[in-house]
Amino acid sequence: MFSLAVFLLCAATSAAASTKGAAAAAGPRLNNNQLYKFSYTTELLLDKARGSKEGSAGYRISSDVNINLVRRDPSNKDDQLIQLAISNVQIEPVSQRSDRNSVLHGSTIESILGKTKLAALTKPFLVHLKNGKTKAFYSYWAEPATIKNLKRGITSLLQFQIQTGKVVENDVSGRCTVQYQATEGQVTRTKILETCKTSEIGFTTHSKVLGVSRKSSSVTVFKLEDGFIQSAVAEETHSLAVDARRSTAAKIVSRQTLLLVGKEAGPLEVAGKDVAGVVKSIDGKLAAVGIVPEKLKTQCKGCPSLFEHWQAVKKQLEPASLSKATAPRSFLGLVQSIRKASKDDILKVLKSASKTTLPQVVDAVTSSQTPASLDAMLEFLNFTDGKGLVLQERFLYACGFASHPNERMLQALLNIAKGKIGSPDIKESVVIIMGALVRKLCLKGSCDLPTVVQVKKMILEGPESTQVESEVQMYLLALKNSLLPEAIPILTKFAESEVGSYSIIALTALERYDVSLINPKVKQTVNRVYHQNRRIYEKNVRAAAADVILSSNPSYIEVKNLLLSIGNLPHEMNKYMLSKIQDILRFQMPASKIVRKALEDMISHNYDRFAKVGSSSAFSGFMAQSPDVTSTYSLDILYSGSGILRRSNMNIYGSSQGSMLHGLQVAIEAQGLESLIAATADEGEEDLESFAGMSALLFDVQLRPVTFFKGYSDLMAKMFSMTGEPMNVVKGLILLTDHSEVIQLQSGLKASAEFQGGLAIDISGGMEISLWYRESKTSVNNRGALVVTGNVTVDMDFLRTGVEVSFETEASLDFITTVQFSEYPFLVCMQMDKAGFPVSDYFARYDSVSSGKSITSRKGKKQHVPGSEFPLHQENSNMCKRVFESSW
Repeated sequence: MFSLAVFLLCAATSAAASTKGAAAAAGPRLNNNQLYKFSYTTELLLDKARGSKEGSAGYRISSDVNINLVRRDPSNKDDQLIQLAISNVQIEPVSQRSDRNSVLHGSTIESILGKTKLAALTKPFLVHLKNGKTKAFYSYWAEPATIKNLKRGITSLLQFQIQTGKVVENDVSGRCTVQYQATEGQVTRTKILETCKTSEIGFTTHSKVLGVSRKSSSVTVFKLEDGFIQSAVAEETHSLAVDARRSTAAKIVSRQTLLLVGKEAGPLEVAGKDVAGVVKSIDGKLAAVGIVPEKLKTQCKGCPSLFEHWQAVKKQLEPASLSKATAPRSFLGLVQSIRKASKDDILKVLKSASKTTLPQVVDAVTSSQTPASLDAMLEFLNFTDGKGLVLQERFLYACGFASHPNERMLQALLNIAKGKIGSPDIKESVVIIMGALVRKLCLKGSCDLPTVVQVKKMILEGPESTQVESEVQMYLLALKNSLLPEAIPILTKFAESEVGSYSIIALTALERYDVSLINPKVKQTVNRVYHQNRRIYEKNVRAAAADVILSSNPSYIEVKNLLLSIGNLPHEMNKYMLSKIQDILRFQMPASKIVRKALEDMISHNYDRFAKVGSSSAFSGFMAQSPDVTSTYSLDILYSGSGILRRSNMNIYGSSQGSMLHGLQVAIEAQGLESLIAATADEGEEDLESFAGMSALLFDVQLRPVTFFKGYSDLMAKMFSMTGEPMNVVKGLILLTDHSEVIQLQSGLKASAEFQGGLAIDISGGMEISLWYRESKTSVNNRGALVVTGNVTVDMDFLRTGVEVSFETEASLDFITTVQFSEYPFLVCMQMDKAGFPVSDYFARYDSVSSGKSITSRKGKKQHVPGSEFPLHQENSNMCKRVFESSW
């Protein structure tokens, strides 16, 4: 026992001694009177993620670096003040280029950097190392930030520890968590770049489906001999890709190599009590400027002004050009230019735009989301003028689609809502869009901001603060946009309203919530509505209630009761519910398992229920499937017993990276039209006022509904004046993807990444009724052009290089429903057509120097995607044959 105790004591003492010895040699240790001569190279490569045949854009900076000890703390051998001097600087392209394609051809290092910057780069600087970490970086405040950052990049290769472990360090990359792995003669440093904190703040789109992802790595391998660096080799990579199309991606590779090439006798240590005194004795202008990098203020030399840019692109923004890819591409360029402009410059463009291009300028200015652009819009628009509806609504919709809204934008809308507004439609849009901004601000953790709290209170109290039907609908739509958990009890109450429009909005809002928030009380209410336990409801209200039940993790009893109701519903609703159940099973929706279990009961599942005939239907399908994104569509059609459309609902969803985006919803509703064909209204719908209208939800934002007609007299007037032309619902330019970040590289260089996606969209819908031919036709027409660009640029002031990856497409999607009600059962034909469209991918490289010389190369490829008619159920195909045969 005594021997064991002695052994353990010796082992513990040995371990302590070992730890102490390791601590004594914590990092690189320089010898006195020694000059260490290194060769240093840093490379920057910018390219497509998969590389390109032409080689990467970028350049290689090489130099000599001499390092010597200036002072060592007598009490700590690892507390060292060292001097670094850069010389023999060279810059060359990183890839082999012909002289004609090299922006550096014929240049010297002095002509590239300029005398002042070259002198600053080659001026010695000091670094205070303590236990292998940079405690202070001494240079000159007057030096250009790019020069100081290059020096910081070299310093980053002198910082390491010889013990394995994870620590938090400060260097040119920012404040980062770093993992060290030490073996004999080698240390590997891995930076966890996701943890790095810098002063540069970027932004990104709130939707992951429309977002941009970045994967990064940084590894430095130090080879040591006698505790000092023989070589340090670092490689850092960043890959940025558009989530919905990951082939549109750019890659940054930064490499550093520091290689010891020799030693010789060097200067003696400088005497001094402390580091500060020694630094001052060497050069009084030297200062501790910080190891963390500074922001770079770059100015674009030779770039056009905002007004000049506008003059160059205005033809592409005429309404006739909005279906072409040149429109969103010009829009994106204009947004970038506006973001750098002052309020006065923006107002100059707004005031000079023609009547036809002005709405597109409003889209671009609002989408820019800068303080200057918001101030310009608020000064330019007069919300007391009821005639300015188009421009005012374009401004409001652009706010609703904002990629990174802030409290100031919400406050601006709140001020408008509190002031005098000339158009009631604009008043509704202001409140509805405020709901969308509340949701986006809450998603990024800003739900407790004073303005957000104020708007939340306003829209939560709104529905019960007024008796005006349009105002109640306005507040309910704002709550639908906000998706506030606090709104669920309010929406649940209005789901049972006697006013059908209130119930529809409340139920469709509840369907958008996460299933976890739909509690038993909500489910009880929705089931009461569907089963009419307390009062009779319109068919479209009951159909909306069924959608909520089936999408909210229904129980076995809920599904069984729904199945048992089939056969006891109004004629067309029987068919609609049957089609809905079959669609859930066929498309393998989340409720399919419990539905399949409930169908095992023969009382629920029998011929009497499942043989119901009618024209109403529900169908879902895939629009596109790829490893990056899946796009689905659904079409729900509910008719009245007389054959007139009651509700048409088209949805398009996109899913990527585990996230879902409600890309589009166009709902057309009609009621009270039975008198036109001398038919009898269904139960609960006898006294409904004649009405038809359309509601659109675009990219998770509910827009203000539009009315085709309301009231019998309005209906008759519209019927006799119908031109067959569809009514516009949404038209404009939308900034879909908006990602901006500054990536600080360990080499001291900074990469700016800007990814933007612009969509030119035109959604219109219409409804025609022919009493002569006893035929009705509803149409939803979608036209759009999409451009997504990704720019990665490294601008050193004296040398700029970058790449652009992009793709563009132009597409159209039409949904047409034709109903012939001259006989019963009436004939219904639904068509969902996608025209053929082009998809083009582009890759560009660009380089320029401060003298103004620049070279750009651009490559592209185009493919054509053939058109198609999206499949619906077989019954529809059979019906369409009969409709088209009868029309002949």
